[in-house]
Amino acid sequence: MTILDIPRAEPPLDGHTPDGDPATAWHRAKLHYKQVSPLNRRKFTIVVVGTGLAGSGAAAALGELGFNVVAYTFHDAARRAHSVAAQGGINAARGRKVDGDSLDRFVKDTVKGGDFRAREADVFRLAAESVRVIDHMDAIGAPFAREYGGQLRTRSFGGVQVSRTYYTRGQTGQQLQVAAARTLQRQVAAGTVELRTHREVLDLVVTDGRVRGVVARDLRTGAIEVQAAHAVVLATGGYGKAFFHSTLAHNSNVSAAWRAHRRGALFASPSYLQFHPTALPVSSQWQSKTTLMSESLRNDGRIWVPKKAGDDRPANDIPEEERDYYLERKYPAYGNLAPRDISSRAAREQIEAGHGVGPLKNSVYLDFRDAIQRLGKKIIEQRYGNLFEMYADCTGEDPYTVPMRIAPGAHFSMGGLWSDYDMQTSIEGLFVGGEAGWGYHGANRLGANSLLSACVDGMFTLPHTIPNYLAGHLNEPLLADDDPAVTQTVADATGRLEALLAVGGKTGSDRFHRELGEILYRGCGVARSKGGLAQAIDEIRDLRHRFWSDLRVPGTGRELNQELEKAGRVADYLELAELMCVDAYDRDESCGAHFRVDHQTRDGEALRDDRNWCFVSAWEHTPGPLGQPGMPVRHHEPLTFAAVPLQTRNYQ
Repeated sequence: MTILDIPRAEPPLDGHTPDGDPATAWHRAKLHYKQVSPLNRRKFTIVVVGTGLAGSGAAAALGELGFNVVAYTFHDAARRAHSVAAQGGINAARGRKVDGDSLDRFVKDTVKGGDFRAREADVFRLAAESVRVIDHMDAIGAPFAREYGGQLRTRSFGGVQVSRTYYTRGQTGQQLQVAAARTLQRQVAAGTVELRTHREVLDLVVTDGRVRGVVARDLRTGAIEVQAAHAVVLATGGYGKAFFHSTLAHNSNVSAAWRAHRRGALFASPSYLQFHPTALPVSSQWQSKTTLMSESLRNDGRIWVPKKAGDDRPANDIPEEERDYYLERKYPAYGNLAPRDISSRAAREQIEAGHGVGPLKNSVYLDFRDAIQRLGKKIIEQRYGNLFEMYADCTGEDPYTVPMRIAPGAHFSMGGLWSDYDMQTSIEGLFVGGEAGWGYHGANRLGANSLLSACVDGMFTLPHTIPNYLAGHLNEPLLADDDPAVTQTVADATGRLEALLAVGGKTGSDRFHRELGEILYRGCGVARSKGGLAQAIDEIRDLRHRFWSDLRVPGTGRELNQELEKAGRVADYLELAELMCVDAYDRDESCGAHFRVDHQTRDGEALRDDRNWCFVSAWEHTPGPLGQPGMPVRHHEPLTFAAVPLQTRNYQ
């Protein structure tokens, strides 16, 4: 079993957070940012990778300002980005309800929900811009639910005791994405944005510590192309698909961010991976992914298991007195709306103790019987109708008459490329937005903050911080296609594709991906141990060796070849997975979704160590033999909390 000797770097990282009150940091930062005059904006070329809410928002806003923008997506249309999958709602501290909500309460809930492992000033920015996001999305056509008098309607989400989540039934992400994609297409029509579909970014051109463009592959023809740029934005989503069985789409991947990491961008907190408590359980070996059931269902659904272990009676045959509503019992103040990390751990405990339900005994019940009796079926249909239809399509069961079965599933990555307060990574000119970054959520994301953070990054943060950076590079030419940095990057990207094709083994990449997921769920899942993590690292290294000696990729790289695409993404996951486990092994505490069994309270809750671990870990890539990664170097950025004092999380 591996014993890790992890090198550590000094001095601490500087997040460039404005000095003074974090509540006013964003206002003061914007006041002092440099500007680019309207006549000079067209002289700059900005590449935006990804067209989800963060990418579409950034590309549209920068195009509206007059910059020359090139947007990349591997989809056939911008609106197909994975932001459509966030169903339940989007948070905002607009304070329209008479329930005591405010910007300060939003910050407190978010910092506390992230178990004090987020940058506090970033969370204040998220709160401040949340009001503008809702008004903006409403103005560009998102059909939010409304009260009888016309005001936008809200509902509750996990980890809070107020109602601040705006929604469009159970399809909020889809409706927001459609609206954002329309604003992007408006700029495409205006000529300020060039949208390149069916392209996958394979690498970044970096010279003298500064990004100067991207190398991409046309997925239809296999042609390699270069796009030079003055700045690059990566808005490529999260890496939960490393677990294979996850709530993410098959095409979701970490490749663009990981290639940036290999070029010098620090990767922050990779072990912070959220397990969604209301995913559908894996029901058979052939299943290729799990399906997300929105957390909004926990507003009216009650979660329970049979009190008697091994009870295999149908749910409706189990009387009320023999049901354990364990979240309501353990966390009476929040009940079924306890934060996701806590709810997922509680479900895991019940399943491992023998109280799991369903054919594989790997799930718990989410029951709407009481809500239907109280409110009527029609109201439940209005609130969650499409989610109930989706559940019925997936399972063949009617959730109006039979409780849903749910289980924790790999979902959202709180870790990502490290960036400073301006959202610039450790590579000059490379910015990050949305789930590809790290800043807001700490060790656990509160539900409905994902859509918000993507919108804030793309629509209201990057359009300020990128011009501030570009103002110092006026009249600098783009790199020529024959520049040595460009030709070397193209050679590197092409060589990696050729290496995948040349292995000539017998096993497809999906088989390796499934095995990687099993290793991660077992060793770096809802709960972790030092021994389990060390074993997982050994298993991942062995799996990576087998991948590069027995991979089979049919076809060539000069054509449409989806097996080649998948193989490249799995190769990156095999490297990322080791770093996830190294980070979890190194962080000798429990916090949020990073739950080490050797660091828990007497009641089984996460036990932080603020004296030694109140910082974000940001990992530097080091090359190893034969092109494989070596032992990474850990950098750190200390975290301070002025407005929300460090405290033990308590949801009871």
